[in-house]
Amino acid sequence: MGQVMTVEKIELKKPSALKGMEVNQLVADCAPLDRNSVYCNLLQCDHFRETSVAAERNQLLVGFVSGYLIPASTDTLFIWQVAVSETVRGKGLAKRMLNEILSRSACSQVRFIETTITQANAGSWALFRSLAKALNAPLEESVKFDQETHFKGKHDSEYLVRIGPF
Repeated sequence: MGQVMTVEKIELKKPSALKGMEVNQLVADCAPLDRNSVYCNLLQCDHFRETSVAAERNQLLVGFVSGYLIPASTDTLFIWQVAVSETVRGKGLAKRMLNEILSRSACSQVRFIETTITQANAGSWALFRSLAKALNAPLEESVKFDQETHFKGKHDSEYLVRIGPF
C-alpha cells in the first residue's frame, strides 16, 4: 500500500481583530518590515479587512497583507505591508494574497496598486515586478519619502511603486 501524503492547505480569508496580535508577531518575524503597534494591527484587521488578507495554515497565521483604498483616489489600492512566514516562503503566497484582494468586490474599481519599498528590500521588488508583469501593467518608481527630508537620516528612503493602469 502506498504512503499517503498530506498537503497542508493555506486558507486565505478576510482578517478579524482577533488576529491583531498574531499579525504583530508575524511582522516582527519578517525583517526588514517595520513593526507597527498592536493597536495599528487591530485596526488593519478590523477597518481594512475588505482590502487586507490573512493566510492561515492549520489555523495559524502564516501570511498577511494589509492594504487600503486611498481616500482621494479610490481607484488605487495602497499595499501597506506584505508579511509571509519563513516557513512558507518561496511558494507564491504573497502574490496569491495580493490577487485575492484584487478579486474582491471592494476592489472592483481598482486600476492601480501603490506601495513603498526601500531599495534594499529585494524580495518586495521582485514581488511587485512580478505582479506588474502578471497584470500586464507598467511599473513606475520614484522617491516618496526621502531618508533625510522625511526620516531625518533614521530610515532608508521609501520608493513609491505604482503599477497600472490594469
